[in-house]
Amino acid sequence: MPERLYLELLKKSLTRVLVRPERTWRPLPPGTKRIVDAVLRVPPARRLAAARLRRFFPGETMLPLERLDHLQACIRQIVDEEIPGDVIETGVWRGGATIFMRGALEAYGDKKRVVWVADSFEGLPKPKADLYPEDEGDRTWTLAGWLAVPLTEVKANFERYGLLDERVRFLPGWFCETLPDASIERLSLLRLDGDIYESTIVALRALYPKVSPGGFVIVDDYGAVSGCRAAVEDFRSAEGITEPLEAIDWSSVCWRKQRGASVTERASAREARSAAA
Repeated sequence: MPERLYLELLKKSLTRVLVRPERTWRPLPPGTKRIVDAVLRVPPARRLAAARLRRFFPGETMLPLERLDHLQACIRQIVDEEIPGDVIETGVWRGGATIFMRGALEAYGDKKRVVWVADSFEGLPKPKADLYPEDEGDRTWTLAGWLAVPLTEVKANFERYGLLDERVRFLPGWFCETLPDASIERLSLLRLDGDIYESTIVALRALYPKVSPGGFVIVDDYGAVSGCRAAVEDFRSAEGITEPLEAIDWSSVCWRKQRGASVTERASAREARSAAA
């Protein structure tokens, strides 16, 4: 099928799998290897993945093909099942995953959904240990030279693939300032890649109520970053979310929002539990 061939080529281009690996990896800036090692919680079986994370990725995304395959399957499902709502990634780096989202929607004939591209475009925020104790001591904000990609560069990447149009909308700024008031009505797919506790919990609190029943929530760093995992577990516990987590690979997880209860019904249930307590 033409769409399958296009999306396979798009994935391999965004990841640079089409290029010989020995010509693509470049060393990280001095001093960053230690910080990356300290931030990541990589099991011994994934040492090769850790070694790759200690190098610059040459493509527009750091995601391996298996995560892009899963993202493709989710988008196909929301289109086929007509799950209402736009798609978003919070934390986009060079924009590769959102570029792929736009390409997948185009390939599957979707003409309405918007791709939201949310990022500070300045790297990660400094830890606010008074508000988010789980982030105390986190050093990923010092990797701005690696993680901060200017908005102009991300837009240029979309344009390079012929996918920059009115259905791609950017939300530049810190999540605590942009996401709560973002003009997003509904979401069918929410992809979180904010690394730390603050970025993850802020995005969930602001955007999860907008995820339609049947929509997907994907968390990129659940297995790799303890702060991210804690934020997801705290939010799910507080909201009474019981949908099972599906492992995508050693780090990423996903769950599908329950179709039965609406956001209003969930809120009523929470109030009832609080009153009973």
